Amino acid sequence: MLDRAASTASLLDFPVNIPTRVRVPSGVKIPVGRADLTLQPMMWMFLAILLTFLLTRTVTRLIRSGSGTGLGNVHIGGNHVHHQVFGILIIIGTGITLVSQTPRGAALDAAAAVFGVGIGLTVDEFALWLHLEDVYWAEQGRKSVDAIFCVLVITGTLIGGTSFATGGRVGTAAWWSSVGVIALTLLLCVICMLKGKVVTGVVGIFFSPAALVGAVRLAKPGSWWAARRYAGRPRLASRAARRFDQRHHDRWNWVRDFVAGAPSRDAGAPSRDVGAASQERWG
Repeated sequence: MLDRAASTASLLDFPVNIPTRVRVPSGVKIPVGRADLTLQPMMWMFLAILLTFLLTRTVTRLIRSGSGTGLGNVHIGGNHVHHQVFGILIIIGTGITLVSQTPRGAALDAAAAVFGVGIGLTVDEFALWLHLEDVYWAEQGRKSVDAIFCVLVITGTLIGGTSFATGGRVGTAAWWSSVGVIALTLLLCVICMLKGKVVTGVVGIFFSPAALVGAVRLAKPGSWWAARRYAGRPRLASRAARRFDQRHHDRWNWVRDFVAGAPSRDAGAPSRDVGAASQERWG
């Protein structure tokens, strides 16, 4: 027993050289942290769109209330320049960069964020380029909120990546099944739009359950579907009228106004006095 202990002690006294530097061969990558938690380009774009929209609406509401000290419309050469102009220029510049330079890594993340800023500025005035009138603070201006909601849902859905046609090789049974699902989803989206649910139809392209729910439920009164399918069916027409009554519209308008600000009472006419603080907004 004493001899065994002595031999063990002699082994422990054996000198061990520990290198101060560890050389890692080229081509070997050592991950630090969880790779699945890194922000992808679509996430940067989503955050940029959301933050740009919220910041823009905050500034415009401050200007309209008259409490935005130092804030006002942007004028170049005597012309009022809407902030969608800057958004369009940002989208054009970033798009040219993405196509010509094809950045990767951090450069791609930065380009995605800048592109998102351009989208946020442009879609915030969706109602303006839809009506070709300055309806930012009018009733029609609420369509901009619907548009930004669609954009956020679409970009948010694509954060994890998606492949529309899956199933491997073209022509296989799995591939045809994938194409069939896409065709069915698009059909449901068309039905939603015919029922007067444009936002649901757009969102449903990327989130199929929304299209299914919108297609199954009642159509809005006055829509193409209601005019042709409910004309001889007064019971359905009455249910649709109760489903989409004034209270329904008031609830959705409250959500829109909470996010983006309520329309001005005197904003029925597109023209406005730029000098009036209640009608001013940031460009």
